[in-house]
Amino acid sequence: MPDKVLFTATVDYHFKSFHLPILKWFKEQGWEVHVAALGNIELPYVDQKYNLPIQRSPFNSRNSVAYSRLKDIINENNYSIIHCHTPVGGVLTRLAARKARTKGTKVIYTAHGFHFCKGAPLQNWLTFYPIEKWLSAYTDCLITINEEDYLLAMDRRFAAGKVEHVHGVGVDTEKFKPISENEKMKRRKTFGMEQDDFILFYAAEFNKNKNQQFLLHAMSRLKDNLPNAKLLLAGEGALLEECKQLAKTLSIEQMVHFLGFRKDIDSILPMCDLAVGSSLREGLPVNIMEAMACGLPVVATDNRGHRELVVDGVNGWIVRNQDGQKIAEHIYSFATDHLKRKIFGSNGRILIENQYSIKQVLEEKSKIYMKYMRETEALKWAVQ
Repeated sequence: MPDKVLFTATVDYHFKSFHLPILKWFKEQGWEVHVAALGNIELPYVDQKYNLPIQRSPFNSRNSVAYSRLKDIINENNYSIIHCHTPVGGVLTRLAARKARTKGTKVIYTAHGFHFCKGAPLQNWLTFYPIEKWLSAYTDCLITINEEDYLLAMDRRFAAGKVEHVHGVGVDTEKFKPISENEKMKRRKTFGMEQDDFILFYAAEFNKNKNQQFLLHAMSRLKDNLPNAKLLLAGEGALLEECKQLAKTLSIEQMVHFLGFRKDIDSILPMCDLAVGSSLREGLPVNIMEAMACGLPVVATDNRGHRELVVDGVNGWIVRNQDGQKIAEHIYSFATDHLKRKIFGSNGRILIENQYSIKQVLEEKSKIYMKYMRETEALKWAVQ
């Protein structure tokens, strides 16, 4: 019988968005692949899928049902490797897998950005840090996706068997790539944009952390000196209507386009001129990596995820202390210097290709998996 691997997360869309390459890789190694998460999405490369009532809120009573079911699934299937993702998925899985670990199952957890970090509210440290520190004792390998989280886990002496750093989930550099100037103009026309518009792009859920209001205030500073600037905001969320109202209040409705939920980001990004990011906290933002892959320079707020990707004066600028005047100045500078946009954008594309592409990240992850695969094989022979 083939070895089995189980992947878990809060929702199954997480795997469709970020992990199909690694599911495919396991199938190519001859492994049986199982997935457990909330949702009914059909996923390729998956032999068995479990729909669990996992909820994002750790205090939701349905999580106790999900935990009980997950524990049964793990104990019945004799998995060689379990890899869990997302905060609640990571908590439930590591607790449910305690018995399996005593029989040789290896448990891997990827932290897609600790909620406690440099500059995070004290409440985050009081709530999330003790939980992650405790659960690290039930983790054979803790994977971090940025250098700051890696150093934090090492400095705080988390009890995981091993702490690793990989460069995110990987960007498809064939899907997200620059296009010719001629193609760029064609796409702009299709989207109702003018050829001389200076287009900024940000894709994120409208919530407090993503902080789109900061960008709207920056645009209000530019409306007189850069009237051809257009800010495209993709996404939905609780604060969408509030942001639409703010755009009206600031008299910048003609400069801001609310695109809603989009599945064609790869078509929109290459026609833009600049990627912006306003979030207060990031682990390693996929939206910024995709923009860099498309050859866009970046202006983003100061957080560990943005700092990991944006090098001041090389591929963009980091704006510190939520400085509205400074981000407006950087935006204006890129808008009036085509050569700088081209050089910074090219530097960003090279960085993604060399470190953050699907190919590079898959190589990093496969090395980690292979270590535990060899241990599993050795254990089998020892039992025989």
